[in-house]
Amino acid sequence: MALVSMTGFAEGHGGLDAARWRWEARSVNGRGLELRLRLPPGFESIEPAARALATSRFKRGNLQATLSYDPGAATRGLRVDPVALAAAVKIAQDVAGETGLAPARVDGLLALKGVIIQDEGSLPDPEAQAARDTAVLKTLADCFDALAKARSIEGAKLAVVLTGQIDEIARLTEAATQCAATQPAAIRDRLAAQLADLVAPGTVSAERLEQEIAMLATKADIREEIDRLGAHVSEARRLIGSGDTVGRRLDFLAQEFNREANTLCSKSSDIDLTRLGLDLKTAIDQFREQLQNVE
Repeated sequence: MALVSMTGFAEGHGGLDAARWRWEARSVNGRGLELRLRLPPGFESIEPAARALATSRFKRGNLQATLSYDPGAATRGLRVDPVALAAAVKIAQDVAGETGLAPARVDGLLALKGVIIQDEGSLPDPEAQAARDTAVLKTLADCFDALAKARSIEGAKLAVVLTGQIDEIARLTEAATQCAATQPAAIRDRLAAQLADLVAPGTVSAERLEQEIAMLATKADIREEIDRLGAHVSEARRLIGSGDTVGRRLDFLAQEFNREANTLCSKSSDIDLTRLGLDLKTAIDQFREQLQNVE
């Protein structure tokens, strides 16, 4: 299994008898798995099953699934809301009794908002409703499968980008290794030049000079940081190729990359090595930015 992105979009269409519906699912990056469902009235009962379908396919990401439902023209109609009508009649009678005005006519009462409502064809028959819900959930499952495929396609593209960034980090690490090899000699030359400017020749013994150079070289030694950067590069490549859900582990690894790069810059006593360290930090930041979309 290839690397999977948390970004994707898919849709699914279905129908049963005269009814037609459409699912639209989209996902973006998130720390965990969060599903937001937008369902029309009468579909609240499918929510637990819809969430189970999501958790069986996805590990991370902010998902939104929207159901648009058309019951079909044959099932639509108008009906009177008896409660609203009774309330309107009582109000009309009270007003007529208090004011002496003529009572409201039927057409006026029926024109009041909420007295006449559109019947969207609710399914009072439990078997018919169960069949409808099963068919709607089947369409959602197909839609989620399409979304998972879209996330996999996006993940494959993301893997190419991440691999290129890891290659750049490895290249900069190797360049830092070569640059660090010249640091002891540079430290020696710089210290000798400074002593020549500050003290008379022969004042500092060669032995003391060697001790100072050794101490400074030890402080500037970045071999451990280079070794750890190399190990992190190998681990990042392994994780990208593993096919597991590795987004969080890669993000943690990026933090470790950044820590070693910071230490390298702080230990550097050479302008070229400092530049390499800053370039390394830039490459690591770009790598970590892309990781935010990895499941």
